[in-house]
Amino acid sequence: MQLNGIMKILFIIALGGFAAACATTPPPAPPEQPTEEATPPPAMEETQPEVETMQAPTFEQAISDAGDRVFFAFDSSELTPLARRTLEAQAAVLREFPRVTVTIEGHCDERGTREYNLALGDRRANAVKNYLVALGISSNRVGTISYGKERPADPRHNEEAWARNRRGVMVVANLGS
Repeated sequence: MQLNGIMKILFIIALGGFAAACATTPPPAPPEQPTEEATPPPAMEETQPEVETMQAPTFEQAISDAGDRVFFAFDSSELTPLARRTLEAQAAVLREFPRVTVTIEGHCDERGTREYNLALGDRRANAVKNYLVALGISSNRVGTISYGKERPADPRHNEEAWARNRRGVMVVANLGS
């Protein structure tokens, strides 16, 4: 009888396991409600594309875009076609900023005497000024100065450096605010 009793117990356990396997799965527990200490997730906002506010460029930005310098051939103060296009863009910027005054710096490469290069730098600065004036910029808004070979943009001693140093550069004298 003991075998019969053990069989009954095993039968009941098997029947219970079978019943449990056939039972439906209970619904998932509801998500926990946040406590007052918990931070709620950020609200979903409708995002709109950012609209950039169009600010007028500053004079320095506009001249930087136009190009603030022109370059010259060796021993020359004659404006190249590229230099003329750059100066036309500079003149357009100067017309947009009618109160700004500028100084044109004339520069040379290191070859030649100090005196010769000061004179050549002066001719270069005046060539730039005269072209700007011919484009309608008042001559009293454009000053000139020659630095000759005293302020090289590139201190090396080769053709590439010398070409960078033969230049006329526009710098702000007064923003006229």
